[in-house]
Amino acid sequence: MSRSLREVVFVDGVRTPFGKAGPTGLYAETRADDLVVRCIRELLRRNPSLPPERVDEVAIAATTQIGDQGLTIGRTAALLAGLPRSVPGYAIDRMCAGAMTAVTTTASGIAFGAYDVAIAGGVEHMGHHPMGEGVDPNPRFVSEKIVEGSALVMGSTAENLHDRFPHLTKARADAFAVASQQKYAAAVADGHIGPELVPVATRSAEAGWGLATVDEPPRPGTTLEALATLRTPFRPHGHVTAGNAAGLNDGATGCLLAAEEVAEELGLTAGMRLVGYGFAGVEPEVMGVGPIPSTEKALARTGLSIGDIGLFELNEAFAVQVLAFLDHFGIADDDARVNPWGGAIAVGHPLASSGVRLMTQLSRQFAQRPDVRYGLTAMCIGIGMGGTVIWENPNWNGETA
Repeated sequence: MSRSLREVVFVDGVRTPFGKAGPTGLYAETRADDLVVRCIRELLRRNPSLPPERVDEVAIAATTQIGDQGLTIGRTAALLAGLPRSVPGYAIDRMCAGAMTAVTTTASGIAFGAYDVAIAGGVEHMGHHPMGEGVDPNPRFVSEKIVEGSALVMGSTAENLHDRFPHLTKARADAFAVASQQKYAAAVADGHIGPELVPVATRSAEAGWGLATVDEPPRPGTTLEALATLRTPFRPHGHVTAGNAAGLNDGATGCLLAAEEVAEELGLTAGMRLVGYGFAGVEPEVMGVGPIPSTEKALARTGLSIGDIGLFELNEAFAVQVLAFLDHFGIADDDARVNPWGGAIAVGHPLASSGVRLMTQLSRQFAQRPDVRYGLTAMCIGIGMGGTVIWENPNWNGETA
């Protein structure tokens, strides 16, 4: 039996405002699963022509799958959001690329014909569940020198990148971080960031009820002088600081995917068309280089070159990691195609949720840029991996950016 693959489109994406993890953060007393529920409900509200029973799958990622982000969160969040009980769901984990993998996995099912419509996303409440909570790494990793001890500490892997590529200096990392803050602030002021945010009711035993409507992590007044004074927690006299890396954050994302002809049938607008994707493994000690081979793999499999990409949404887990990617592909640190609305250094990185944030921003940028045909979302992944997804702009007018 022969089958033909279907085109898959990214219809819509939303996210909660991102909060700072910890006892004083936006979501200190808000459940992780409730953040996901808000995203699912908002996707249905914004796309009223989609009958809820037409959703075939809900895939939600979390890196720490215990407590309020455990219990097969894709299924439980679907039920809590009010989707019909006939709609299945599941949880997925690929550390920081959880939501990205939720998208590529469900999109592959759509292309194959197993689904028509799916919801994919991710959540991380790092205030409730710090990175590494409850894990028990096999001692053979270190005793048999399968990995170095630093491979299990993400900040240390970023310091290792600085060692391996000494031209990726702290000065360059700090300059990139300041630019991220500035670009994010400009995007908010211009109304580019905001429409995709889902207001979330928050609760505090001390302060009462509140409403989260804006991101908490950004520091728009960041300067190079201020960054130069920050300590380097992963190594004395190191390069990685709280200023040139993403923080510890809470937040959730969700997106709606569909077969292109099904989207047309239901009156859903396509924001992006999936072209292809790639995941790759690298040395865990320098996991930040992961997006380089994953991008090379995705480009090779789609027949594209790096020069075909008109917009890049790269997750800024660490500034040095993005700089390594840019240097490899011959892209300037301040190239206007890269993270034009800022990135995770400013807005935050709630681990498994971030992949869909990248996609949502790219989709919104596509709507404003009919001169751009292809865009790319990419991120490094803990334990030595990278992930890349290439998208096509359905609004492309045939011109070249």
